[in-house]
Amino acid sequence: MKRTKTLLFSVLVLLVTHLAWGQGRDDFASTSPDLIKSVKLFPNPAVDYLSVKFEAPLAKTVKLELHSIIGKSLEVVSEVIDDFEIRVRVKDLPVGVYLLDVKNELNQRGSFKF
Repeated sequence: MKRTKTLLFSVLVLLVTHLAWGQGRDDFASTSPDLIKSVKLFPNPAVDYLSVKFEAPLAKTVKLELHSIIGKSLEVVSEVIDDFEIRVRVKDLPVGVYLLDVKNELNQRGSFKF
């Protein structure tokens, strides 16, 4: 009986961990589910430019920060295309994995890996 309870508890922990981390999204971390749902990055991998597309007209109000995978802050050159899209220049970056932090005016954040 004790083994069964331990096994069920282990399965429950694994299930909760899987649901928390593996929801089939490319985002890395977030404190705002609404912001996460509204952001799409493409193409991924990016060569010259990375497009950041929003479902709501947020492009003119968000701030972007770019970090290397080890946390080093990098300069980002971005251009607002319209109310729903920002284009980020990644042409001059070395090949690698980066995190793009998106922060809105309510201090809600999302980090996206590309």
